[in-house]
Amino acid sequence: MDQDYQKYSEADHRMWKLLFERQMDVLPSIASRTYLEGVDKVGFVTDHIPDFRKETNPRLQALTNWKVYVVPGLIPHKEFYTHLSNREFPASTWLRKPEQLEYLEEPDMFHDTFGHVPLLSNQPFCDFIEHLSHVALRFIENENALAQISRLYWYTVEFGLIRERGELKIYGGGIISSAGESAYCLSEKVPKLNFDTATLLATPYHIDRYQDHYFVIDSYDQLYESVSEIEKLLDKFVEMV
Repeated sequence: MDQDYQKYSEADHRMWKLLFERQMDVLPSIASRTYLEGVDKVGFVTDHIPDFRKETNPRLQALTNWKVYVVPGLIPHKEFYTHLSNREFPASTWLRKPEQLEYLEEPDMFHDTFGHVPLLSNQPFCDFIEHLSHVALRFIENENALAQISRLYWYTVEFGLIRERGELKIYGGGIISSAGESAYCLSEKVPKLNFDTATLLATPYHIDRYQDHYFVIDSYDQLYESVSEIEKLLDKFVEMV
C-alpha cells in the first residue's frame, strides 16, 4: 500500500493541526524527553500531515534504520510482528473525523504516527520492539503465549511510563496521542507499578477504557535488556502448560 498523500483534504490537514497542537500544548511538561526530541528528529510539524515517503522515512532510516509501513488498519498478529521484526512500523493512513475527536474504535494515522514514530528515533527502544517481535514470532502459534506478549506490548509501547530525572513521564503511544489519558495516567490516584516482566505478562488490560494501573520503566535500555528474560519466562510457561 501507499500513503497516497495527495488524497488528504484540507479538512484532514486541519484535523492533524488540531490534534497536534492540542497534544503539544501539554506534552512538553509530561512526556518523555526522548519522545519530545524525537518529534523534531522525525520532522513532525503542525501545519501538515507527515509525508511518509518524502519526509518521515528518510529521517527514520538515517536515525535507526526503521521506516513507517502503510497498512489498511488493524492487521493479524503474524503480519504485525513480521513487519516489526523487519524494522517496519505498521501505520494506517486514515485520519479521524471531528465526531471521533475523543474516541476511536481502532487507531488512526494520528495515533500510529504522532503517538509512536518519534520514539523510533531512539535505538534502544527500536531494538526492544525488533527483538520482542522475534520472540513473538517464535510463539505465534501459541495463543496463550501470544496473549502474554500482547500484554507486554500494551503496557510498554502503548501505555508505558518512564522515570526521567526523578519525575514520571509518558512514552506510550496510546497515552501520547490521547488528551484525556495524558492527564489521567499521571494522577496520584492511579497506581503506578515498577516494571516487572513476570507481573506484566500476567496482567490483563482494557481496550475500551483507561487503564487501572500503569507500569514504569527506568530507561529504554531496561526495556531492551528485558527481552531475554521475557523469552525465558515464555519458554517456561509453554513447558508447564
